[in-house]
Amino acid sequence: MRYLKQSVEAKADVIAVVARMTWFFCLCVLSILWSSAALAQISPGQLSRFHKDLDGPAGCTKCHAVSAGAPTYRCVDCHQEIASRLQQKRGLHPVIMDANQRYQACITCHSEHNGPNFAIVRWNPSPGKFDHTKTGWPLDGKHAGAACNHCHNPEKITASERSTIKLNDISLSYLGLSRTCTSCHEDKHKGELGSNCVQCHNTTDWKNARTFDHSKAKFVLTGAHIRVTCEKCHTPVAGGVAKFVGLRFEQCSSCHNDVHRGAFQQRCESCHNTVAWKQTSVVAAKFDHSKTDYPLLGKHMDLGCSSCHHAGDFKTKIAHQFCADCHKPDPHNGQFVKRADGGKCESCHTVDGFKKQIFAVKDHNLTGFPLRGKHADVLCEKCHIPAGKATIFKVKFDACMDCHKDVHRAQFAKAPYLNRCEQCHTENSDFHATTFTLARHQKSTFTLTGAHLATACLDCHKAPDNTNTSQRLYHFDNLSCVTCHEDQHHGEFKVQMASFSNGRPTGCEACHSTKKWNDLRKFDHAHTSFELTGAHRAVQCDGCHKPPNLEVNLKNVNFKEAPKVCEECHEDPHGKQFARAAVTHCADCHNTVKWRPALFDHEKTAFSLRGAHQEVRCKACHTAVRTVGGKDVLFYKPTPTKCADCHAGKDVKVGMWHGDHLGTQIAGHSGTRT
Repeated sequence: MRYLKQSVEAKADVIAVVARMTWFFCLCVLSILWSSAALAQISPGQLSRFHKDLDGPAGCTKCHAVSAGAPTYRCVDCHQEIASRLQQKRGLHPVIMDANQRYQACITCHSEHNGPNFAIVRWNPSPGKFDHTKTGWPLDGKHAGAACNHCHNPEKITASERSTIKLNDISLSYLGLSRTCTSCHEDKHKGELGSNCVQCHNTTDWKNARTFDHSKAKFVLTGAHIRVTCEKCHTPVAGGVAKFVGLRFEQCSSCHNDVHRGAFQQRCESCHNTVAWKQTSVVAAKFDHSKTDYPLLGKHMDLGCSSCHHAGDFKTKIAHQFCADCHKPDPHNGQFVKRADGGKCESCHTVDGFKKQIFAVKDHNLTGFPLRGKHADVLCEKCHIPAGKATIFKVKFDACMDCHKDVHRAQFAKAPYLNRCEQCHTENSDFHATTFTLARHQKSTFTLTGAHLATACLDCHKAPDNTNTSQRLYHFDNLSCVTCHEDQHHGEFKVQMASFSNGRPTGCEACHSTKKWNDLRKFDHAHTSFELTGAHRAVQCDGCHKPPNLEVNLKNVNFKEAPKVCEECHEDPHGKQFARAAVTHCADCHNTVKWRPALFDHEKTAFSLRGAHQEVRCKACHTAVRTVGGKDVLFYKPTPTKCADCHAGKDVKVGMWHGDHLGTQIAGHSGTRT
């Protein structure tokens, strides 16, 4: 028994343990299911593979700040490489991201919760059309045609930047590049010229080092040395790279062979100079022209001595105060002799070449025609047409049309304009801009009123065919409305429009105003053949002037075809009982004040209304109703005219019906009482 009891108790403990474990397991499953369901309710979708370690409820707050207001993102909390660039205002991100909404701006290019394989970078436009200038590094020259991955690849990322980029696959990053040329290009000079390549080279042509200023080097180029190509001295060595540092230049023999083979112990420069190696005489070879009162500069350095010193005569003084002392005849044919400087050549030219001139805008402003506004941008040859020695510099400029074509085709040739363009245009702006203001337009022959005040100039002043802008009209032979507006009445009111007001035809303004087209207050119907009276005054225009084809406007209405008599507009409600020759003339009984027969005179009928009949209502006697065309019509004929026809069977004294006097007369005639 004891053993059995212990066994039973042990089994009970086991069952309790199993039950508790089962309950705990169920709670765990429910918790997992609830968490998944809850996450599914609040998560907009799966994260990309780059952020997969943030999946789950605990990762939400690492990217999203808890806020009751607008969503706030914490992108730069992790992406410190971007945060540092924003702070330093370096690269693309500070340019495209608003300083006040930088964190929210990330989502305009980077979208999440679209699944693990979604492209997290959205290019707008495509990478091939990306504006690289926004990065602070514009692509010009040879760089403009380079593919993105030619520069943006892991090999080009500097070691210092590599550690800051938080990407497992660093080949996907566009960060970390250096702006020094040698970070991408091999230094052919092996560091001997420093790292600032742009002091000699450009991005268009690497081999052309024209930007280098040799005057700043230890060996200044003078004379014939200026024309020597770089390769002559800087000879390419191993690898095809020229040597630029360590060249010897203390003596001419460092580069030039001694053609005298040691026969002379003096230095080469004791007889020669850099102007020219070969000279016509020993004296000339030793002579330094820079020590005279006329140093040889520019093109003069290329001249041989005999060009000035004819027949080898170096003793005779040569006049050189003016260019014209040597250069004759005057290539400009005396066009500048009246200038203040007497027409000195050096006012415009230098010894570096006759075609190169230094006459600038500021110099032109001292002439009779200062260059202002757009004229300052015009090339010299646009006005001074090149023709060699026949080029004319003293051109006519009194009027704009001395140079410019009259684009208005003589529309302003007469007074008060006389083709003086400056009355409407200036040199300081585009020719299309005009100084002709609204106030000036009000002084013209066409004063702007109403809606015309808000109309753009070119809406009226346009070419007849609306295509050739140079054919715009500014002067109109006819200033009536139909010059611009279509006559929607097709000449129906030609007579009214031809009437004169203020010395010109009235036109459309006889009825309309410039304020609103449908403003017809000027129109007086009383001046037409059909004056509006009575109830007609309240009728809308289209009540009588019916538009054709169920149109809703009066554009195609023929106003003169409107009916002028009642029966042409109004239906005959009397069933033709008053018709004469099949026409019922309403005006016989009615007028426009009201429909009721105000004009009808019963005394002209066969039954005179006198006495008590005057107070009887029409329908008391006229009771005959017939059906005409499906409508009940009251017929006035025939109506009884005898007393007995209406008053039969009534034993009443005649005086009670027609008055005592009339009753007595009837009784006297008949001798009976009716």
